[in-house]
Amino acid sequence: MKKIYFLVCSTLLYSTFFFGQQISTRVIDPTNCRAGESVEYCTTHKKMQELLKDPVERQKFEEYKALQKQVVQKVKNSAVEKGVIYKIPVVFHVLHNNGAENISREQILDGLAILNRDYKRLNADANTVATPFSGLPVNIEVEFVLATKAPNGACFSGITRTVNVLTYDGTDGGAQVDAIVAGNDVYQGQWSGSKYMNVFICKDIGGAAGYTTNPWSTNMQNGIWVLHNYVGSIGTSSVNTSRTLTHESGHWLNLDHTWGPNNSPGDPTSCNIDDNVDDTPLCIGVSACFLTTNTCDDTNPASGTSSSWAFDVVDNVENYMDYSYCSKMFTQGQKDRMRTALGSNTGGRNNLYTTSNLNATGANGVLTLCKADFFTDKTVICAGDSISFTDDSYNAPTGWTWTTTGGLPATSSVQNPVIIYNTPGFYTVTLTATDGTTSDSETKTAVIQVLPAATSFPFYEGFESYTTLTGVNLWSVYDQNPTRAFSLFTGAGSSGSKCAKLTNFSETSTTSDELISSKIDLSSLTSSDIVTLSFRYAYKKKVSTNSESLKVLTSGDCGNNWFVRKTISGSSLSSLTSTSAWTPASVSDWTTVHVTTITPSYFTSDFRFKFKFDASGGNNLYIDDINLYSGAPSDAIVYAGITENNSTIVEIEVYPNPSDGEVNVHFTTPVDENVTIQIQDVTGKIAQNNLIKAKTGSNLVLLDTSKLSSGVYFIHMQFANTQKTIQFVVK
Repeated sequence: MKKIYFLVCSTLLYSTFFFGQQISTRVIDPTNCRAGESVEYCTTHKKMQELLKDPVERQKFEEYKALQKQVVQKVKNSAVEKGVIYKIPVVFHVLHNNGAENISREQILDGLAILNRDYKRLNADANTVATPFSGLPVNIEVEFVLATKAPNGACFSGITRTVNVLTYDGTDGGAQVDAIVAGNDVYQGQWSGSKYMNVFICKDIGGAAGYTTNPWSTNMQNGIWVLHNYVGSIGTSSVNTSRTLTHESGHWLNLDHTWGPNNSPGDPTSCNIDDNVDDTPLCIGVSACFLTTNTCDDTNPASGTSSSWAFDVVDNVENYMDYSYCSKMFTQGQKDRMRTALGSNTGGRNNLYTTSNLNATGANGVLTLCKADFFTDKTVICAGDSISFTDDSYNAPTGWTWTTTGGLPATSSVQNPVIIYNTPGFYTVTLTATDGTTSDSETKTAVIQVLPAATSFPFYEGFESYTTLTGVNLWSVYDQNPTRAFSLFTGAGSSGSKCAKLTNFSETSTTSDELISSKIDLSSLTSSDIVTLSFRYAYKKKVSTNSESLKVLTSGDCGNNWFVRKTISGSSLSSLTSTSAWTPASVSDWTTVHVTTITPSYFTSDFRFKFKFDASGGNNLYIDDINLYSGAPSDAIVYAGITENNSTIVEIEVYPNPSDGEVNVHFTTPVDENVTIQIQDVTGKIAQNNLIKAKTGSNLVLLDTSKLSSGVYFIHMQFANTQKTIQFVVK
C-alpha cells in the first residue's frame, strides 16, 4: 500500500477529547508556534521526519520531487489551458457525535462561499497587498461547486452527516473516513477522489486545524480534513479562522508552502529550498503578519533554487500558502501549478471537471428539487408567541406551501414565514416545496408545543400521575441525543415509585440534557416574599474521574432568556461510583437541594425553571419531588408524613469559603426533621433565618449572601436535639 505525504496544520496547544473513557493530551513544540501564541500551527515536518527514516520511502520522495520539477517545466512551456473555469464537485462530510461539531448547513455554505471568493479573486483585501506584490493577485479560474448527487445517483444536499465518537479522535484519519463510509446518512460506500473533493469536518483531526495530501490517489482519503471551527466565518468559526479551506485546497492542488515542501517556518535552511513557483520570493516562512520581513536574499539564490525577482524583495507573507494572519492572494505561478495538477491524471484530478462527471455528481448547474425540509428558531412557546420557520429544502425550490394547524396564518406561500400560536397544545406543520416541475412534502408531527395556562403556586411534582413525559404539557425535554433524553422511570422514586430519569450510563461524549417545566404563575408574590425551589436527585459517577454537572436555571419570560441559579458538579454532585448502570435502591441514595435564589425579578406569570445536565460519560441521573413554594417548606403534599425526630448529624460542609454571593450548606441526617439554619454576624445579630424540612439522607441548602457586607459570619444549625455552628467569610 502506498504511503501518503501529509500536509498537516496544527492549531492546538493541546487537545483533550473523550473517546470511551480514554483521555488524550498532546504536548506542543513551542518552536513551531506563531508569534504571540502558544499553539503549534503545523506538524507535517515531524511526520515527514519519521516517514523518511525508511530508505524506500525516502527514494519515493526523491522521485516525487523530480516529478515536481517536470511539472514546473511544463508550466514554463505554457502547457496549461488558460481561460477555462474548472468546476470541482465538493462534498462536505460532517463526522459528529451530536455536539457543536455538527455545524449548520449555513456555516458550511459560508465556508464554500469564502473558498470560491478567494479562488476567484473576489476578496476585497486582494487590492491591499504590500506594494512589491501590487497587481500580482490572480483569479485561479477554479469554482468549487456543491455536489447534489451521491455515487449511486441519489439526490442530496451536498452534505453528509455521520454520528460516531471518532469525531473526537483524529489520530487516524483513515478510521474517521471508514466511519463516514459505513455510517453516513446519504450513501454508505466510497466517494471517489476522482469524482469529488471530499472535505471531512470533525471535532479533532490529530491536533490540526486542517490537513490534506498532494494529488496522489483516487481514494476517498485523498481529501481534506478540517476542524468544525475552521469552516466559514460564522457559527462555531470566525473570520480569523475562515481561510483554512483556502490554504488546504492549495495543497490539494499540489501547492507547497511558500518556503517549500515542509512545515518548518522560520528555518534558515529554507532559503536553500524552493516551492517550485517562480513568482513567490524565497523565504523561510513567518509566524505572523510581518509585511516588511525579508528572510532570504533573492538576488543571489542558492544553487538549485529559482526566482523571477530581479531585486531583493520582502517575503510574500500575504500568500494563502504562508502561515500569517493576513493571507489574501495567490500568484500566477501558483495558478499555473494548480491548473497543471488539474490537467494531470495523478489522483484523478483531470476527471473532476469533465462534463460527464459534473452530470454524474450533480454539479453541472442543472438542479432539481429532491427534498423538502425546514427548521424553526424554537419549538416550545407560550400562547400568543410567534415562531420563525426557515426553509431548508434542496436543491432548487422556487415555491413553498406551508400548512400550520393551530397557527396564524394557517397557510403561507412565503419561503420563511413567521407563525403566531394562540392556543395551548401540540401542532403539526407541513411544507410542500416545488421547483416548478418536481414537488416534495415534509410533515413534522407535534413539532410545536404551546404551553398551557400557568400552573398555580405553590407547585409540586412527584411524577406519580404520568405514564410518559412525552407529549405531557407540564414538561418538555431537550437532548442532543434524543434516544437518551429525560424520561419517566417507574421502580425507583424518592417518594412513590416514579421519577424523571436521564439514561446517561451509555453516553460516551459530552452532551447536554434538559428537563424543562411549563409556566408557573408567581405574579401574586411581592418583593418581600421568599421563594424556595427544592428537589431531590440521585446520582453516582461511572468512574472517579467523571466531572459532570447539574444546573438549575430559571426564566421570567417563558423561556426566552434563561439564567443559572445553581450549579452542582464533580464530587459535589456525588463522590460515589458505580461501574454498572445505576439505579437508586433506598432513600439514602437521594440528596435534597434547596435553592433560595429565586429573586423577585422572576415573580411573573411566565415563570419557568429547568434542570440542565452536562454529561461527559458518567452514570444515570434521577430527579424527583420537585417543589416550588413561598418561604419555608409548607406544601403538605411534598412533606406529608414528616415528623420531628431526634437526629445524629453525620456530616456538615459549608462551601465555598470565602463566599462570593452564595454559600452552600451540605449535611446528612438519618431521619426526616425540621432544621433551622441561621446566618449570624460576629455580634450575634441574625442576618438570615431559614426553616428547612430536611429529608433523610443528604441535603444541600443554597443561601444567598450577596447582600451581606464583607466580613466574618457564622452558620448556626439547630436540629431536634443538637446544634452546630460553623464560621465562614464573605468576600
